[in-house]
Amino acid sequence: MAEMTKRTLPGSLVVSSRLKTVCVVLMFLGVVTFAVTLLKDPDRAWHGYLAAYFFFFTIALGGLFFTAVQHLTKAGWSVNVRRFCESFTAYLPVAAVGAIGIVFGSRYLYEWMDKAKVAGDELLLHKSSYLNSNFFYFRLVLFFALWLMFAFKLVGFSVRQDETGDEKLTHKTVPWSIAFLLVFALSYSLFGVDLLMSLQPHWFSTIFGVYLFAGLFQSTIAAMILLIQYCQRKGLLVGFVDENHMHDLGKFLFAFTVFWAYIAYSQYMLIWYANLPEETLFFLPRLTGPWTYMSASLLLFKFVVPFLALLSRRAKRDPSMLAAVSILILVMQYVDLHWLIFPNLNSQEVLLGVPELLIFGGFAGAFLFTVTRFLSKHSLVPVKDPRIQESLHHHVVY
Repeated sequence: MAEMTKRTLPGSLVVSSRLKTVCVVLMFLGVVTFAVTLLKDPDRAWHGYLAAYFFFFTIALGGLFFTAVQHLTKAGWSVNVRRFCESFTAYLPVAAVGAIGIVFGSRYLYEWMDKAKVAGDELLLHKSSYLNSNFFYFRLVLFFALWLMFAFKLVGFSVRQDETGDEKLTHKTVPWSIAFLLVFALSYSLFGVDLLMSLQPHWFSTIFGVYLFAGLFQSTIAAMILLIQYCQRKGLLVGFVDENHMHDLGKFLFAFTVFWAYIAYSQYMLIWYANLPEETLFFLPRLTGPWTYMSASLLLFKFVVPFLALLSRRAKRDPSMLAAVSILILVMQYVDLHWLIFPNLNSQEVLLGVPELLIFGGFAGAFLFTVTRFLSKHSLVPVKDPRIQESLHHHVVY
């Protein structure tokens, strides 16, 4: 602690009135746009809602996943950046409320919600023991109850330690982290199946949950990098977060760029090679017609460009390069979700315009508001964490 007294403690983020206004305006425009689109074209409105909803939910849950991994591995290097991924979890209660919207929009999104269609379709009838409204609603409630409980515990231990300095709180996070990661593996996979894969209930992929996880972690790291850089530009992390911490985050970003490409290729290659009608029906509309260009953009801008941009050591330590790649990855994460969701609505036209962008903006406003509010109430760095000295002296030599 003697060394800590020589450093200017980071304190909390002061949220400017301008940023608050931007968040409120984005939320207002998003709500109005959704309402207008709902009156004109409810199918398009709910598909746009689902894409934007899932995008920000994955970052929030990804923040909890990253937090749990750091506690489980007893990582010291990440102590000074861990509060930022913890801040993402502040959005989870909003996501829980937003899930009510999915419930109301489910009849526009999922054909298996229509009992008449299920009765006339042998495959849907076969899957009805899992794909039915009551069980779907139960799973939504169960998953969010579990995620919110783990967020309350893991993040609660961390912020409480800021006040008490009790080292026992750090040890308490380990069993909770183990339990969460076990729950996460199953719950997030099933959540992805429920909300996204069941949009096309005749199709299935046993690797779909892993594909979504790759996008979750990749986009979470990208969001962390941008948020940390925002605070660095305000001079709030001097002496606590430097290019060594950002280098490690850059390595995570690079690694999961490769991992996403590997999983995406594995899913595509196995389906292409088998050439079974019940599997190829997912890729056929995405590889023919107007969706072909979006499919190609995913390969180019979610893998090739980030891979080449982050290949060198220098790039991972360059703030401008990290920021540019992070922004690109977040953009392509939304494109990826749009690519998963919208061909089920219209395979002959790419519906990506003002309604989708403004609805996305509404969710962005809510996400930024909750995250910055969390950071304004808590220290940006858990300064009483017993492993903080390791983070203060962190150096990357490879």
